[in-house]
Amino acid sequence: MMDENANAGRRRFLTAAGGALLLKPQTVFGYQANSTVEVGLVGCGGRGNWIAPFFPEHAGARVVALADVIRRNLDATREKLAVDAGRAYWGPDAGRELAQSNVDAVVIETPPYFHPAHAAAAVDAGRHVFCAKPVAVDVPDSQLFLATGQRAQAKGLSFWTDFQTRARPVFQEAVERMRRGDIGNLVMAQVFYYANRPWTDRSTPGMDPGLRRIVNWIGDRVISGDIIVEQNIHVLDMANWYLGGHPLRAFGTGGRTSWAGTKSDTGDAWDHFAVNFWYPNDVQSTFSSHQLTGRFSDLCVRCFGLHGCADTHYGGLVRIAADDRDKTWTGAQTDDTFTGGCVANVKSFIESISSGKPINNAATAVESNLTGILGRMAAYRGGAVTWDEMMRSTEKWEASLKLKWGGLWRQWASGRTQRAPRPVS
Repeated sequence: MMDENANAGRRRFLTAAGGALLLKPQTVFGYQANSTVEVGLVGCGGRGNWIAPFFPEHAGARVVALADVIRRNLDATREKLAVDAGRAYWGPDAGRELAQSNVDAVVIETPPYFHPAHAAAAVDAGRHVFCAKPVAVDVPDSQLFLATGQRAQAKGLSFWTDFQTRARPVFQEAVERMRRGDIGNLVMAQVFYYANRPWTDRSTPGMDPGLRRIVNWIGDRVISGDIIVEQNIHVLDMANWYLGGHPLRAFGTGGRTSWAGTKSDTGDAWDHFAVNFWYPNDVQSTFSSHQLTGRFSDLCVRCFGLHGCADTHYGGLVRIAADDRDKTWTGAQTDDTFTGGCVANVKSFIESISSGKPINNAATAVESNLTGILGRMAAYRGGAVTWDEMMRSTEKWEASLKLKWGGLWRQWASGRTQRAPRPVS
């Protein structure tokens, strides 16, 4: 299920986004037989270090280059992955420098704010792209990411965003059973993402303000996109997949709890959302999320039809309870969604390069990204927003990071004195 088929809802989205993603086959050349795919990792933080070993372990690729703005992270990852020091790029332009080096593919594991620029630099350099979700933090950059995906396809490059549920057989079968009508026409969905607070203040006294935002990026609205885009996109993507498109409008609310005096008192991201989405054919979805307590944690999408319910949980139970007992089905009590889905995506990505059969899910990734933005806009407004209104937004979120590449920044980033690189513009 690696090649996404455009349904009617997705065609409407693509038209609104400025043109459909080219779907006709391109003439591509297979990767040289017996060659090893060489990848470069942009972003040497926690997830970058977690996912990078999957490329050699599960797909036979080699990680040959690294890039990051934090020298300490770069050096530690270089040692861990045994990357040559001459292939480790540090500084504000490190992602572009890596893309222009001798790599076949670029793996992007930086904060979401930087994904559109890093993806564009990679495709401009003729590199395949594997990107973490979400793909952008605002509407203009979501459209930029889609345009970059279109250019990648025109060049015969793979361009893949890492959504784990879509890569797992048990979720694929659940969708197939819903598509064939096992629970009847879908009427409504219940969607939620409940989790503990995922971040604590990683800064130190006197730290440069720009660096403070970078190390605490997950709680920074602009750099992360807020939790409804950065994390809740997992279940919003599942809902779009199950319901066959994107919502037409949303009504929302939410807020941020006071964390004064705790290590979680950082950033400005909200920690709870409640949004109603309306999908085509008057299918309604209630969505809520929080990052307040781990006493009840779950990622769930339940779809209710005229003749049953599909109950699916990221990493957990996946089942269908149908009026027709022959259509009742328990797919799994638990599922290795997080790791197994990621490994499957890595393997499919590298195989697509080796075989010369590129894969591209830019349209799906952007559609789900924009669904999160739609919900965020409605919640921030405390009212209703339509998809078309959201798509007309020209608001560009600017981080305005002016990092100092000397002083405290240099000391924290590397732990030793050295010549400061080019300043960030």
